[in-house]
Order: sequence, then C-alpha cells, then structure tokens
Amino acid sequence: MVMATATIEQFAPVTFNLNNNHTLTQVKKDFFLDNHQNGAVLGKHLIGDALRRRVESIDHESCEPGDEDTFFVGDLGEVYRQHMRWKKNLPRVKPFYAVKCNPDPQVLQLLAALGTGFDCASKAEIEQVLNMGVDAERIIYAQPCKTNSYVRYVATKGVKQMTFDNADELRKIAKLYPEAELFLRILTDDSSSLCRLSLKFGASLDDTENLLSLAKDLGLNVVGVSFHVGSGASDPLCFLKAVQDADTVFKQAYAHGFDLKTLDVGGGFSGDSFEAMATVLRGALDEYFPPSINIIAEPGRYYVSSAFTLACNIIARRTIHDPATGESSYMAYVNDGLYGNFSSIMFDHQQPIAKVLSAGQKILFDSPTAEGLPAGIGGGIEYSIWGPTCDGIDRITESIRFDHELDVGDWFYFEDMGAYTKCSATKFNGFSDAHDVVYVCSEPGARAVLGL
Repeated sequence: MVMATATIEQFAPVTFNLNNNHTLTQVKKDFFLDNHQNGAVLGKHLIGDALRRRVESIDHESCEPGDEDTFFVGDLGEVYRQHMRWKKNLPRVKPFYAVKCNPDPQVLQLLAALGTGFDCASKAEIEQVLNMGVDAERIIYAQPCKTNSYVRYVATKGVKQMTFDNADELRKIAKLYPEAELFLRILTDDSSSLCRLSLKFGASLDDTENLLSLAKDLGLNVVGVSFHVGSGASDPLCFLKAVQDADTVFKQAYAHGFDLKTLDVGGGFSGDSFEAMATVLRGALDEYFPPSINIIAEPGRYYVSSAFTLACNIIARRTIHDPATGESSYMAYVNDGLYGNFSSIMFDHQQPIAKVLSAGQKILFDSPTAEGLPAGIGGGIEYSIWGPTCDGIDRITESIRFDHELDVGDWFYFEDMGAYTKCSATKFNGFSDAHDVVYVCSEPGARAVLGL
C-alpha cells in the first residue's frame, strides 16, 4: 500500500462583503459552496499530478512484473467534503459508514476521527473497526441474518446494536446474546434503486406486530426501527414512505411496552441527488419523529464513490477491419476488468467511462482530448475495452471513440471508482485483487484530522 500526500498551498484569507443587500445567510451559503468547489478543483489537480507521477515512473520495457498494474488515486479531501456536506444537509442524522462499500483503511481512519459510526455486516468488518480503537457503541451489526459464531463474537466485544427481520433470528439472539439492542428492519419500496435489497431483507408491516410480540415474550430489548431504500436510490420520495412506515412500527412497539429511542434510515444516498433526498428526509423526520428520537443512517457510496480514480494500462491491442465500410477499429485489452475492480459493472449496475490518461508520452488527464467523442456523431477511432481474463464476458466498454490512436503502454483512467470496486475484486485467472492506492488530500481540515 502506497501512502503519498501532495503539498497543499495555503488558501488566501476570505472576507465577507455584505453590500448590495447580500444577507449573511446567503454569504455563508455561498462561502460553503465556494470552498466545496475550490476543494474539488484542488482535488482534481492533486489527482492528476499523482496519476502523472506514477505513470511516468514506469518503464514498460524494463519494469518488474506487476509494476504497471492498475492502481487507484484516493482523495481523502473528497471524503471530508462529503462529510461536511452531510452535516450541512442532515444535521439530525448521524452517519454510520457502510464498511462493505469500501473498507479502505485510510477512509475508515478519517471517518473514525470525524466521529462517524460504522455499519458492519461481518466479523471481519467489525474486527477491522474495533482494531482502530473505535468504541463498540459506534458500531451497528446491520445484518438481519447473522452467523451464530459471529453473534457470539460480538457479544464478547460489546457490540450490542444489531438488526433483525424474522422470528428465527429473534430466537437465535435470545439464545446467544439476549443483552443485544435490537432494530426491527422493515420492508421498503426500493424499486427505484440500483441494487434492490427488499427482495432479501425487511419485515412487512403485516409481520411487525407478531415480531414485536415475540421479542417481548423472549425478553429481548428492541430499541429502534431500521429500513433501507436500496443502494443507489434515485427517488427521494422513497424516504417519505419509509419514514411513515417506521412511525407506524414505533407506535406498535410502544404499545408492546418497548421504549424505542433510535430510527435507522439506512443507505441509498448518492452524491448526484443528495440534496433532494436530504430535503425530503429532513422534512419527513421533522414531521414524524421528535428531537428526542436519535436518527442514524448507513451511507456508503455517498462518501467514497467520487473520492477514488482508477488507472488502467493497455496491455494488448487487436485491430478489427470492417470490409463493408473499410473502417478499422481496435479491441483494447487492459489489466483490470469485471473480475477485478470493475465488478461494479456486474454487481452494482455501474457504467464506468473510460478517459485517456496518457497517449504516447503525452499526459491528457482532465483535458478535452481525454474525453471520448459524443455518441452518434461518428469520427475518431472506435475502441472496445476488455479485461485481462480469459472469460468472454470480461468487457468494460462495448464502444467508445477517441480522436487519437491508442497503443500498448498507454493508460486509461476512470473516475468515481470508490464504491463497490476494490472490495469485490477477485483473483480469478490468477490476477491480483490487491492494488495500490496513492493517497492525496485536498482539504486542510482532513489533513489536520489525520495528522498529515
């Protein structure tokens, strides 16, 4: 694992100008937006510089096996900005980062230092977080169907918060960890999400009364309700209906004698639609849940998707000639694919977009010529992009056109590769699932928190 931090210049002092009836509230809002945008611009510069330095250090004619492997550049400043954005838009809601999305140790260290909790789904994830010195109270074992030995393990570690959605799970917990603090996970409408979870988890409102009754008979401690509108949700209104259903279950629990104190609104947040989702969720929470109720959430991709950029090397090229048109295209083979960090194409419904990092000896990062040509206009040179394995499904991009010819040794880069990528890579065909991360940090606040 490579740790690299680029030098960050000091920002010039900022002064507020209140002329022209510009209210202080608006100034504060503009200040937040300006600094968020400035940080993103700086982040882009640092990422580009890290990519360039890494690529230029590799001699394809003499490097050691693996030196030219795919690698990430992670901007911890982007994770920090997303946290500030969360606090601004959802001040009532404490995030419990979904470790499964990207268990990168530097990301976890930063989020731990920022005071977030952690949503863990296995012994390994819980162990990783505890080994950082995080208190067990900051972990929720958000797995409704748990392995027996894992339940015994968390009992010894004092991780009390956990979810359930069925009667058998209640009986398991009563036997193995009766002191646990339980969240009843309810079914939600996740039809607008990238990855639907309701097919697997969540108790319907027809079952919640019986489950609460059984929990009471077993002497268990139900402390809250949880839901998940699906990973990568796109309809903000799904949060409104879920909050309304949670309110119904809270009332049922009170009737059974439980003193519920916490609502877990799950994940599903994405960067593109976050403000719209936060507006709906904020309004619903204020309407249905008084300030005395603690609100937590389980964001994952929201924090890390845009923080990681992936660089892939073109390891082989094949020319395809179309006799009907006389046009030639290329199949470009890169050293990563669907069985590696592009598993998100298959499992997470992502569509990563290739951009040219280097062509020949020229770095093209963040330039107009790095971009593929708009679809449908023709021109340029057509490429399909394939992974390195022997499986025919290992294709990253079916068709994309660039203005210039790319050859073996050139590099692509893919942005927004921080969510469900490295964490689900495999070793199929003997290729590595352990790829370097070069870290940069575009936010002084994040650097201070991490002591960089």
